[in-house]
Amino acid sequence: MPSALHHRVVAVACEGLCTFEFGVVAEIFALKRPELTTDSWYTFQVCSPESGPLRALGGITVQTLAGLSALRRADTVVIPGWKNSVPPALVTAIQRAHRRGARIVSICSGVFVLAAAGLLDGKRATTHWQHADRLAAQYPLIRVDPDVLYVDEGTVMTSAGSAAGIDLCLHIVRKDFGAAICNQVARRLVVSPHRDGDQSQYVAAAPLRGMGSEDRFSKLLDWAVGHMDRELTVGALARQARMSARNFARRFREETGTTPHLWLTRQRLAAAQQLLETTDHPVDRIAELVGMHSAVTLRHHFRQVFRTTPTAYRLRFARK
Repeated sequence: MPSALHHRVVAVACEGLCTFEFGVVAEIFALKRPELTTDSWYTFQVCSPESGPLRALGGITVQTLAGLSALRRADTVVIPGWKNSVPPALVTAIQRAHRRGARIVSICSGVFVLAAAGLLDGKRATTHWQHADRLAAQYPLIRVDPDVLYVDEGTVMTSAGSAAGIDLCLHIVRKDFGAAICNQVARRLVVSPHRDGDQSQYVAAAPLRGMGSEDRFSKLLDWAVGHMDRELTVGALARQARMSARNFARRFREETGTTPHLWLTRQRLAAAQQLLETTDHPVDRIAELVGMHSAVTLRHHFRQVFRTTPTAYRLRFARK
């Protein structure tokens, strides 16, 4: 787990700085959070490869106090969007930081900095869906996924456009401090700690008609979260929504951007995280409580999504 004394987040600013994406990074990593049930948090710094004031989107001027030498001590480097060509000095600094084990993160068009540094060759990555084709054409060694909100490749992470940066930053908090702290930060931001679905739900599409869909689905999802221990098949959910199974599955994806099965799996894992952090229940009991039936099934999905085991997660994040 990071320590406020040891885990340093450095954001790289540039001329034409994307103010929303930069604001997301500063809000999550720079803001002091005395309300959290932890005595440590990140330290935060901004650097730039350019000297002098930077003109940011919206007529804002940003004065950075540090140059690229700040990356020598960074534990996490964040590129909150990028508008211009990538300076060779920044490429070199990013490569050096990555070689010594720093986590390198991009939001939206910031992915082009990571790509220029060769950090994404042979890896999955994402960016805003409007930039995806250009990224794939310029860097054919990257496996560009234009649909997901973010991609975690271990020490290299990329997010889709703008608001997806919130999702990725909260994912980082969840990895570093656990689900309970992540939920507290998300509550302060007044956002969901984890959004299901993908970018395809934000590409322009015809509006849904004649269903009262938002109210119906919000009630259904709330009901499902409250009954995780049940056998929640598509048929059972469809009956709860008073729809046919086929129509329900189609409309569920239209509304949430994912399938009922994947959504339920993610909700069950979130519930399991909470129980691992806050109770002494054995893993098989937690599997029952979240509707995964067996510890084997829970371990399988836990490793797939979080790249660790329930036991290791508990050792790291359980409340003392």
